Amino acid sequence: MNSTPSLNFDFQKNPKAIDDTKRENFLKNPGFGKIFTDHMLQIKYTNGTGWTDGKIIPYGPISLDPAVCLFHYGQEIFEGLKAYKTQDGHITLFRPLTNAKRFYNSALRMAMAPLPEAIFLKAVEEFVKVEKNWVPDSSVGSLYLRPFMISSTPYLGVKPSPDYIFMIIASPAGAYFSKDNEGVSVWVSEFYTRAASGGTGEAKCGGNYAASLIAQQEATKNNCDQIVFLDAAEHQWIEEMGGMNIFFVFDDGSLLTPPLSGTILPGITRDSILTLARDKGIKVREERYSVHQWIEDIKSGKIREVFACGTAAVVTPIGQVKSSRGEFNINGGKPGTLTQEIRKALVDIQYGRSADPYHWVHKVI
Repeated sequence: MNSTPSLNFDFQKNPKAIDDTKRENFLKNPGFGKIFTDHMLQIKYTNGTGWTDGKIIPYGPISLDPAVCLFHYGQEIFEGLKAYKTQDGHITLFRPLTNAKRFYNSALRMAMAPLPEAIFLKAVEEFVKVEKNWVPDSSVGSLYLRPFMISSTPYLGVKPSPDYIFMIIASPAGAYFSKDNEGVSVWVSEFYTRAASGGTGEAKCGGNYAASLIAQQEATKNNCDQIVFLDAAEHQWIEEMGGMNIFFVFDDGSLLTPPLSGTILPGITRDSILTLARDKGIKVREERYSVHQWIEDIKSGKIREVFACGTAAVVTPIGQVKSSRGEFNINGGKPGTLTQEIRKALVDIQYGRSADPYHWVHKVI
């Protein structure tokens, strides 16, 4: 497939951009995914021509033919990453090339035109430069970036679309975690599964999340915040949560997380935590872990802490597990010491408060 690594972006300023005072008020307490910035980025792909028509335009509705492949066969992928404001006033990204690579791989899995990693990175950089005033101070949060790609050819026929639209939108995001936060509660789904071997589990596509929503409703009915999925084959091996990876902390100080096996999203936060933990001398295992053993280890005290991780939530402690087997508390429902230590180490690198020996931080401005 053709590509255009030297792609440039035309800019059209939004004449109805939010004024400075209103924007600053929004940034004091933005929540998550409720407020969107003034602009959006767009690139189009046409089979035989490649990626063209790069532009940053006013945020607003887009027009699509009702027969486009997206609506009928679900050809869609997305990413999630953040822009941070450092203490010295710079705007940075965290491991954006890893997002670019995952986006590329997701496109291949969904039989879509893969966006070259260089174009992905340039698009994100150019967009962040335009929306730099929307990046909150580090005491509040960050600017959540949502790159996504949709199939755009109108036809009814089960085959890959020849044309695609790549876009980026952004939403200022507040912090998910505070030091006084109690751990979230999770429900173990013993019927619904997120992905099966050979499926789309390791791709970041909307269908995976749509399929998880009924399980999340099950969790809500059981007064839980999140869902934990088991494997599709044996319904006993812990895989991941609805939108996050999961880690277990044992009484010997070691960490365990389920291995990537094609059914689990290769989380960038997950990978970063593995690196940080190993460099701290923490024993880390990427091994299968059954829900039955998890419950037994909670009962015996072998499990000391459990936490979830992802771009949006960063690191979130899990304080209670519920299933058909009963309810089980972890660490008194409070964030554990290692959970908080890992979160701090990660966030301090992201916001430039500590050294970055891994070259993860990418300076934009």
